[in-house]
Amino acid sequence: MAEWTTEAVAARFADAARTAHRLPPVRVQGYFNLWPPFVRSEAEALCSEDQPPLHFPPSPAEIERMLVTMRWVQWLEVEQRHLVWMRAERYRWSEIAKRFGFTPRTAQRKWHCAASLVVLQLNYAEEIKGNQSAVRIGARS
Repeated sequence: MAEWTTEAVAARFADAARTAHRLPPVRVQGYFNLWPPFVRSEAEALCSEDQPPLHFPPSPAEIERMLVTMRWVQWLEVEQRHLVWMRAERYRWSEIAKRFGFTPRTAQRKWHCAASLVVLQLNYAEEIKGNQSAVRIGARS
């Protein structure tokens, strides 16, 4: 990516939140059931409340992208991390503001500040990576 923007960072955080929700649930190890499953007729199965939810687990590429995105929060303070993640999970600004004791506009400004910090770090890392490859290319000639 050539240049990171706050919109691109916000989209990546939202994508990471969606991927995290699609991961399989964590279960306690050691509990199992020895009873055989009930065999139900088709009519009973349709009326049953035990319908398994449709669950499409994320692909390995989506998980890897989520993990890379989650490393970005290490650049932020704890309060900023919570703010960014709440917005990524699509909380309304009024709910975020209530959680932190801000006005909604202040919550927006603080979110923008946190997102801009991530953008600066990402663009700086891209610039460093570009300079290192330029030095390597120059060394070959």
